[in-house]
Amino acid sequence: MSKRRIAQVVFLSLIGIIVSVVVYFMLKRPEPASPPLVIPLQPRPTAEPATPTPTTINVYVTGAVNQPDVYALPLNSIVKDAIAAAGGATPDADLDRINLATRLADQMQVYVPRQGEATPPPSSGTAPSAAAEKININQASVEELDQLPGIGPSLAKEIVDHRTKNGSFTKIEDINDVKGIGDVLYAKIKDQITIGP
Repeated sequence: MSKRRIAQVVFLSLIGIIVSVVVYFMLKRPEPASPPLVIPLQPRPTAEPATPTPTTINVYVTGAVNQPDVYALPLNSIVKDAIAAAGGATPDADLDRINLATRLADQMQVYVPRQGEATPPPSSGTAPSAAAEKININQASVEELDQLPGIGPSLAKEIVDHRTKNGSFTKIEDINDVKGIGDVLYAKIKDQITIGP
């Protein structure tokens, strides 16, 4: 075999080896990395809207009024507002026997007694009457004390806590010992409270 032929064989062998190496590395090349997985964030579900607080109460006004009926009144209305909604009191109404400043509650009955009437008829159901007895500060609950003018839920709780800690009130003036009750507030409620028998 001539030298030229040998050179050609060697050259072709080298070419073959190079091509084989290139093909091998191309086949063994690692796959390109997959793109990162993107998970779209879902918006957080918004909280359910809070139940709106009622702005009116239903009050049954009866007795010595011009138009006895059930009336829808604004929250924090007082007995005087209920009587006005019922067309006002009749000429024979005895307004001195009820507290016109009593704060009303939903489903409450306001009974306006007539002059000379022995006792007002009992209210229907469990709704309290506006002509109810004085509130016993030694026994009343927070809800009952809250009906007094100027006494909110927090102050009513203070009264109950004071009573629990220090014992029953011996006279109505003792309520002045409760933090938050001063002379002005006491003057508003003194005619509506009692310490009981």
